[in-house]
Amino acid sequence: MTGLSTILIVVGLFLAGGVYSFSKQQLPKGVIVLMAVASLMCLVAGVLRIQGIWE
Repeated sequence: MTGLSTILIVVGLFLAGGVYSFSKQQLPKGVIVLMAVASLMCLVAGVLRIQGIWE
């Protein structure tokens, strides 16, 4: 299912952009960490689905 993998990677990159934007605006660290973790989880899940390790 490459469609779901693509969506996960796009969402992960979108959240990574949010992390960058939030850090530039100096929002609370908790929000930045939460978005960074969510971004990382989406990116890893998308890559693992492409690799066929996690189905």
